[in-house]
This record gives sequence, C-alpha cells and structure tokens, in this order.
Amino acid sequence: MELGSIIKFLENKTILVTGATGFIAKIFVEKILRVQPNVKRLYLLLRAEDAKSASQRFHNEVIAKDLFRVLKEKLGENLNPFISEKVTLVPGDITFENLGVNDPNLAEEMWKEVDIVVNLAATTNFDERYDVALYLNTFGAMNVINFAKKCANIQLLLHVSTAYVSGEKAGLILENPYRMGETLDGGGGLDIDAEKKVVEERLSELHTKEATDAEITMDMKDFGIQRARKHGWPNAYVFTKAMGEMLLGHLKGNLPLVIIRPTIVTSTFKEPFPGWVEGVRTIDSLAVGYAKGKLKCFLGEPESIIDVIPADMVVNAMMVAMAANANQPCYPDDHDQIAIYQVGSSVSNPIRFTCIQDCGLRYFTSNPWIGKDGKPIKVGKVTVLSSMDSFHRYMAIHYLLPLKGLEIINIAFCQYFGGVYRDLHRKINFVMRLIELYQPYLFFQGIYDDINTEKLRMAAKDSGVEVDVFNFDPKRVNWEDYFMNTHLPGIVKYVFK
Repeated sequence: MELGSIIKFLENKTILVTGATGFIAKIFVEKILRVQPNVKRLYLLLRAEDAKSASQRFHNEVIAKDLFRVLKEKLGENLNPFISEKVTLVPGDITFENLGVNDPNLAEEMWKEVDIVVNLAATTNFDERYDVALYLNTFGAMNVINFAKKCANIQLLLHVSTAYVSGEKAGLILENPYRMGETLDGGGGLDIDAEKKVVEERLSELHTKEATDAEITMDMKDFGIQRARKHGWPNAYVFTKAMGEMLLGHLKGNLPLVIIRPTIVTSTFKEPFPGWVEGVRTIDSLAVGYAKGKLKCFLGEPESIIDVIPADMVVNAMMVAMAANANQPCYPDDHDQIAIYQVGSSVSNPIRFTCIQDCGLRYFTSNPWIGKDGKPIKVGKVTVLSSMDSFHRYMAIHYLLPLKGLEIINIAFCQYFGGVYRDLHRKINFVMRLIELYQPYLFFQGIYDDINTEKLRMAAKDSGVEVDVFNFDPKRVNWEDYFMNTHLPGIVKYVFK
C-alpha cells in the first residue's frame, strides 16, 4: 500500500457528509476546512425541513461551537465568505429515498459533483426505539449507498459504524465483514426485510390499541432489545448497525467501500486543540456522576480493559483510509474487498478500568465539583461490584429493602409518603434498566484487533505522509496524562459551559 499526501488528496475534492451535526462529523468538517482550504466543496446533509432551518442548525450546532475557534482565528473576517464558498447545506433525511433531498436540481448537482460520500448519520442511543434505530442505522445506510452509486464520479463510500457490532464476543475480535443474514447466535435466519415488516406490524397493533406515545416508545425500546437478543446482539443499537453493514456489503457492487469501526470515542487528543468534547456519554456519565458524589458503587471487572480512542484520531484514520482506498478496483460480491478498520486502543495501548478510576479520584480530589450549595463535593473510592450477584445484593440491602419499608409506612400513613415512594421506585427502575442495557459491556472481555488499521498507520509512516497532521496511533497517548490533563478537564468544561 502506497500513500501520497493526504492534504493533496483532499484538494479539489467534493465530499458529501451525512449526519453533519454529529460529534465526529463536526471534527471531520473542521479538519478538512482547516488543513485543506482548497477542498472543492462539502455538501453537508442535515435533518431539516428546508434551507432556512438547515442554515439555522448549521450555524447554531456546528459553526458556533468552540471547536471552530482555531479556524475562526485563522480566517478572521474571511470565515463567513469562506464557509459560503466551500459548504453547501443539504436539508434531508437518510431514512428516505435519495436522502430526503426534495430539491431535484440540488440532487442532480450532487450526483454530478460528489467524489466521496462519508456516512456519519446514525442514532447511537443504546436504549433507542427499534423502529427509529432500524430506519436510521440499517435502512439509512442502504439509502446512502444507493445515493452514492448514482454519483457519476464516485470514488469511495466511507461508512462509520461501531466496533461493538461484535456483540458480546470475547477474545481477539477480527476486522471481518458481516454477510447478509449472519447472526451472532450461530443460528442464521436473519431477514432484514422481515425485521422491517415485524416493526410495521407491531406499530400497527399499538395504534389499533390506541396506545399513548409514551407506551409506544417504551414498547418499541423493549421490542428492540427482544429482536436483538433473538439473533445474539445485546441491544438495538449494535444490532441495527450490524445489519447496516450487511446491507452495504450486499449492495456495494463495484463501489469501493470503507467501514470504520471506532471503539469508545473520547475528547480530542490534539486537534484542533486538546479536550474538546460534546455530550456526556458512556464512561463520561460515570465520571460526572462520581464527581457529583452520586456514584457510590460501580459494577464491572476492575482489571478489565476499557477500549477508548480520542475523536480526532478517529477522524484522522478516516481521512487516511479515504486516501488509501479511493478508486481502488472493486468487484461485486467480494466481501474481502471491503476495507474494515477497527480504530481503538485495546491491542496497541490498552488501559484498564483501575487506571481510569484512579485518575478520577485524583482529579476530582484536586479539582472538586462545586455543588448547588456552592460547596466543593468530596469524593472517595467507590465500591466495585465485580459480579451481578454482588450487584443484586448491594441493591437489595441499600435500596430494595428501604423501598419495601417505605411502601409499608406509606400504607400505614394513608399514602402520605406516596410521592417519595414513587420517586424512589422510579429511580430504582431507571438504574435497573441501565444495568440491563450496559451489562454486556460492564464485563466485556473482547479485544479489538486492529491489524488493518496498523497497516494503514505503517503505510502512512513509511510514505512520510504528514504523520503528525493525521496521527491516529494510540501508542502515542499517555493515558494517565490524557485523562488527568485533557479529557476530564474537557468534560468538566462541557458540563459547566
């Protein structure tokens, strides 16, 4: 594999980016505009009803973010003219044919001009409604590849998936593609069209029963877990992402296809500056809960490896993969020609949960969270529960027995404590549902092989290609320093902004 300059590759390229207001998408767009101002055009697909609302979303949810401050400092008063010249906003929705682009002239323009399609549109909610996840993550991917195949000059489709399409597999997890109908339980028999049909039937039944919106939402969430587990996946999110990969492999034809599978994505390591993050997700929600003094125990294996990767490294890997795979010869039905890159750290530079836990204790001891009363919150070591049995015992002693006692007192006092009882009951149910959703990851024993990603890194290094500009080597991250001085401060800044 030989690589030329990535910056040169991006010159004069026309790129369609879906899901343009997402976390990784914003970093991707900012990077291209900053390092290659001679990119021809970026078409950014946003969920919006019309051009006006698309413009509002773009300026409020993208350009206004602190992420773009380096570009703003670089261009000054020329920023807006530059954006107008390089960016075309596309109101649309990937759940519809032709990506929901209602302007036929704009669609024709994109089919004529677009060189590369980058699909970042998805729902990443572990507790998503099955219908929403299926239409976005599975059939949305189908609509994207169908649109890409209509582009006269298409060189590549790059699709961002997730490493956790692997489900609950243990051991070394390879960068292998999924084939149509493949399941994790070994039984086969997965029919993607049938999944769509059962969703439609289920929704029809609920509407016939005149279920409320809240009841439909809850039912669809439970139904997603049920359908996912039927075929060996733990939740609707990773199940629908896996089915999306299947459809892409099935439909790719001669189109070069790259699938990026990141692990847990964290704040930026270096670019455009360290510590930029948006949203409190996965391990970050634990950090915030701990800092606020609300996390008294943690369920999981203390010595387990937590596979994390900074967001800018994911974006850099995407860009190098684009340059390496664009216009490569590709043949229909050849799954071995799908370039899959697992972008993580569990093989190259693993970090254990105990290290993250220690960083949290040290950071929030030195930089305590300020409570609503204006006083600093003291933190200490949390109780680590290393099995589901120990978790159930902990919950029974600390919450379920007191809840039962409160129920009896409430009855004796003629429902006087009804509000308190219902609030505690709701919180316990919420925690139990979270545990149900995240249990597969709390005791996860998988390690993500990244041999394809490593070959990509070595090709870039051997070619002397802007290695520092497009760094995606987790071995260059000192995790202790990163969490103490970059990631945790970035999370705190985001929460208090």
